[in-house]
Amino acid sequence: MFRCAFLILFLALGYELHLSHGTEVSFNNTDNKLCLYANLMVNFSVAYEVGVNKSETVILVLPENVTTEGSACDNTTSTLKLSFGDGHSWTVDFTKKNKTYQVDTIVFSYNLNDSSVFPNSTSKETKSVTVKSIITNVSVDTYYSCKSADVRTVESVIQTLYDVALQAFVINGSKSDTDTICSADMTSTTVAPTTTVSTTAAPTSTPTLPTPTTGKYSIANDVNSTACLMATFGLQIGYKHGDKEETINLVPNMTEVGGACRANSSDLMLTSDTITIMFTFSNDGKKFQLHALNVTVIPATGAPVVAVNTNMSIWAAAVGSSYMCNKEQTLNVTDTLTLYTFELRVQPFEVNKGEFATAHECSLDDTSILIPIIVGAALAGLILIVVIAYVIGRRKTYVGYQTL
Repeated sequence: MFRCAFLILFLALGYELHLSHGTEVSFNNTDNKLCLYANLMVNFSVAYEVGVNKSETVILVLPENVTTEGSACDNTTSTLKLSFGDGHSWTVDFTKKNKTYQVDTIVFSYNLNDSSVFPNSTSKETKSVTVKSIITNVSVDTYYSCKSADVRTVESVIQTLYDVALQAFVINGSKSDTDTICSADMTSTTVAPTTTVSTTAAPTSTPTLPTPTTGKYSIANDVNSTACLMATFGLQIGYKHGDKEETINLVPNMTEVGGACRANSSDLMLTSDTITIMFTFSNDGKKFQLHALNVTVIPATGAPVVAVNTNMSIWAAAVGSSYMCNKEQTLNVTDTLTLYTFELRVQPFEVNKGEFATAHECSLDDTSILIPIIVGAALAGLILIVVIAYVIGRRKTYVGYQTL
């Protein structure tokens, strides 16, 4: 059920990104006729080593400008190779049989010696990850279409793919107007309804979604299958879509959980029919924090909404403890997308026996600061009463000693 993976790689390190367009590529055969076409959107999370037992994670999105050198078309096999940056490439191999074609493999190669993308990498080699059998049974003279997002983890690379249009073995040099739709797009969506509010003429009362259901999520350690990351929260997403503002809830029992645990960074990936979100946590050995968020929302109509922020420093607590915030929190991922969390508790490192450790509470939950405020206010009020009583008493004493 892996959607088409057409590599889009653009460094989104250290700033916010809102992606509203894809990458479109056309490749012609030796007769200068169109034989391969692709128009799609993808982002990647890549973890790499920067020291002994220390890693970093970057989130990347491919730019519009790529080269197709190395691509080729034949009657039964075709290859689409996209090259970009300093030694990075993404290659898709197609085969045709009778009246259908399919994708056999997709290979993503990334050059760790490219310091502009992978700063402080201890490795200087070019690594490759391969995904097999991800698109099948596409009718000849149709293009593969898949609006839905899908996420796949291959080694240290997490790929999020969406809004895909892809055609191989193009007939007569013209892209087909007929599509073969992926199964995910044909499945009815049963997640919580979306509330829409016009930004140009706000109604007298704005309808709101109910508080989202609290979900429990965990990632297991590959070595002993025990939990290495745990999280519980309810999640609501507000986003701008065209001239409207929309809100959607993440439904826990319709959400797939994925991710990875490493020494200095951990990922939690949650995927439903309409939402894909990746939380990336990092630690310096003493404290952990939420370092990056990568969010994709698939609206009922129109292009997907993608928001990436890799410059965050929230949900901080000591390594070996958990972070907790029961009250509603608002996280502005970008200026077009906001997360609202409810009954949050998360521990991305050093989980012991599948249980949360002692929690560091957020300031919204910490009622201990109210005690000195209340005591101080009470003392101030008492002092004020004493001063007023003293002033009144002095005035009466003065009046009693006036000369007749």
